Amino acid sequence: MKALVIVLTLAGYWIAGAVEVEGLRCADRAEPLGVNERDPALSWRMATSGGKAEERGQRQTAYQVLVASTAEALAQEKADLWDSGKVVSDESLHIRYAGQPLASRQRCYWKVRVWDKDAAASSWSKTARWTMSVLSQEDWNAQWIGVPSAVTPSASIQFRKEFELNKEIKRAVVAVCGLGHYELRLNGQKVGDQVIDPGWTNYRKTCLYTMYDVTSQLTRGRNALGIMLGNGMYNVPGGRYVKFKGTFGPLKAIVSLMVEYKDGTVTMVPSDDTWTWAPSPVTFTCVYGGEDYDARKELPGWDAAGFDGTAFKPAQVVEGPGGRLAVQTAPPIKVMKQYRPVKVTQPKPGVSVYDFGQNCSSMPKLTVKGPAGSSVRLTPGELLDDAGLVSQRNCGGPAYYTYTLKGEGTETWSPRFFYYGSRYLQVETSGHGADHAAQIAELLSQFVYASAETAGTFECANPLVNRIHELINAAIRSNLQSVLTDCPHREKLGWLECTHLLAGCVMYNYGVQTFYAKIVNDMSEAQLSNGQMPDIAPEFTMFEGPMRDSPEWGSAFVIAPWQVYQMYGDRTPLQRHYEGMKQYAAYLGSKAKDHIVSHGLGDWYDIGPGHPGPSKLTSQGLTATATYYQDVTILAATAALLGKADEAKGLEVQARAIREAFNRTFLNAEKNCYDRDSQTANAMPLALGLVPEERRAAVLDGLVAQIRAGGNRVTAGDVGFHYLVKALSEGGRGDVLYDMLIRDDGPGYAYQLKMGATSLTEAWDTNPRSSQNHCMLGHVEAWFYNGLGGIACDPAGPGFKKIIIKPQIAGDLPAACVSYASPYGRIVSKWKREGSVLTLDVTIPPNTSATVYIPANDARSVTEGGKPVEQAESVKLLRSEGSSAVFTVRAGSYHFVSPILRN
Repeated sequence: MKALVIVLTLAGYWIAGAVEVEGLRCADRAEPLGVNERDPALSWRMATSGGKAEERGQRQTAYQVLVASTAEALAQEKADLWDSGKVVSDESLHIRYAGQPLASRQRCYWKVRVWDKDAAASSWSKTARWTMSVLSQEDWNAQWIGVPSAVTPSASIQFRKEFELNKEIKRAVVAVCGLGHYELRLNGQKVGDQVIDPGWTNYRKTCLYTMYDVTSQLTRGRNALGIMLGNGMYNVPGGRYVKFKGTFGPLKAIVSLMVEYKDGTVTMVPSDDTWTWAPSPVTFTCVYGGEDYDARKELPGWDAAGFDGTAFKPAQVVEGPGGRLAVQTAPPIKVMKQYRPVKVTQPKPGVSVYDFGQNCSSMPKLTVKGPAGSSVRLTPGELLDDAGLVSQRNCGGPAYYTYTLKGEGTETWSPRFFYYGSRYLQVETSGHGADHAAQIAELLSQFVYASAETAGTFECANPLVNRIHELINAAIRSNLQSVLTDCPHREKLGWLECTHLLAGCVMYNYGVQTFYAKIVNDMSEAQLSNGQMPDIAPEFTMFEGPMRDSPEWGSAFVIAPWQVYQMYGDRTPLQRHYEGMKQYAAYLGSKAKDHIVSHGLGDWYDIGPGHPGPSKLTSQGLTATATYYQDVTILAATAALLGKADEAKGLEVQARAIREAFNRTFLNAEKNCYDRDSQTANAMPLALGLVPEERRAAVLDGLVAQIRAGGNRVTAGDVGFHYLVKALSEGGRGDVLYDMLIRDDGPGYAYQLKMGATSLTEAWDTNPRSSQNHCMLGHVEAWFYNGLGGIACDPAGPGFKKIIIKPQIAGDLPAACVSYASPYGRIVSKWKREGSVLTLDVTIPPNTSATVYIPANDARSVTEGGKPVEQAESVKLLRSEGSSAVFTVRAGSYHFVSPILRN
């Protein structure tokens, strides 16, 4: 018996570790500092030991989570906060913490182990941790501070506080909200590396704050905190170019520093009337107009201990703007890349123009020498005029930066509170005579955007298509700020149609689950009492007519939460906002006549007669009603998901009624087309399931024939092109889409590159009167992943629990390689064709399965790993469908060869 026990123990030891657990996340973030939920969601990934992706069929059959209050206790498997026990389940996403109640700023340590397909336990994961947020207003133990109202609203201010720490420090955490934006400093150094913080919100409803671990920046003895404030969207005072003027009140801040000593005692350093303030060297700051800095007004050491603070005056305790304090969970904005000038010209004496070769959301970095009082003006822009000078005609001006030197050797400066979409910087220096003017030593363009993790990679064998991918991606990055902006210069507003129409484009490229949670919350807070959703959120300015009420924009509040569920498997936004989503659909219903909704902007910026703007080629009623139908079908599915069966049935009945009314109103039964037979009019019904089944083939054929007859040119706009991509892709006509993509002799992506664009432009034809950095027409980006690469989420398994691999072998493209970091792990689809032979390499992460479509004349001719497919491990033929053989596969890496590829 003893021998048998030993054998089993050894066998168990050998099996243990065959799989590993990695990628631990709490509240969808790695090692988060500041978790709002008292029952945060915990997630992890399963991986084969040593990264052996070729191991097939690996899956989780059970898990155990341990959470402890100290790393030492966790190492001894003493889970004093929570031990889930062994839970028989394959779920590894959004497992809710169910342990002891957690306190503000509490640090929690956790680890996970899983049982694999053979019921063998893995080793424990590496230890991860999270820190709770400040869970109540009382726990802040701090007050909002400000300055007298007479202070110039366009200038920046700074606060300071010295304090003593007299014991050995164990850890220190500071929570800060500075409005509009802040830069926090501690003992002479900046805290953190983000900029333009905190994110923009409706400050009367939510004020975001950030938490930092500042243990390493503190010292025993005297310390000093400093915070500098700028305006942002919180206060738009004007003075130069503005999109609008508005304010939530004077600049203000709230700060709470908790210092925990090694003896277990705690010291709090809160913002209160013991803080002091002074004007900062930032003499002008406007989110639209620019930023000015006078280095002569610096107070060296103001943010360090021992400073003579006689120039500072007592701060005033003030009321906050009204919004609840909530920790910021969306990825912070940071300097993500730097560009050096590729060309410098001098279009006229005393003026230099720096070309950085890339249009982006930029904050310049200036290194300069010169006498005190000399200055540099930097004027950013996307285009040059005929004289070679920077033009702001298309992006809002005047907007510029100025830096006034203090005259102490080499000086380096970057703005703190202002960025602008630009490729060029026009430089003008001043001083008392040419010999005394400032001398530029170095000038860089710093690309700033939300620091979301890269999720996807795309590359294909056509360099033009790769350049189109980069063109679109540059615009996505530029507008990935604290909201998904329309442009990084003249508006910087969260126009909502991009939120849902570009969701796939953004989500395939970046990990934006927490970003979308913030956006959906912004929409919830913007919703009107009658259910209407404005076209922008937060609604910093109130537009009129369709600019405030367009169904294709407002429906983001219904569609985006569903897209989050599909891509990430997280139903939380649906649970939180279901009632508001219903209210919006009901609002559209109240505006409908016989189920037809006819108001709004329609297919914005389509290509028709006259200047771009409201739809030219498609009736407003078609796009509005089709979107209304989409809303109701999503609500029906959401109600069913949330266990609201009766509501789901009622919504299904409503959807059928809308569908019938839509076809009565817009279908031309004789010609099998819709409305005025535009690309958008035919694509939306196809993509949304509005076309009667018996007519789908005819409508698709008519759409293709129309595109071909038009020379493969795009005419659909901001709304319609999304659905055109979807209709052609799902209809198996990726070849048509590819031909539209690469055509460069008329408006479109390739044409924009041909015209010198380095980011996606607002208008298809690069109209110089429009923005040169807009992501709104970037819809084909999602097709690079789910079409050419063929990686898509199976609706039956949200969050890529179930995967579809269905690459479209389009045009003459010989190869493509696409990967996506799903919540379960990395998915890869790599294909290549040589002559009539197609090879497809696929990687499916553990704990998932996939349906794989392989172009083939005969399923029996397909091989996997050099064997006939019927002999391949973990591969099962499901059916033949059209020109593809369809297989189901379990986790693992596969090498398929189809020797006969039908052309």
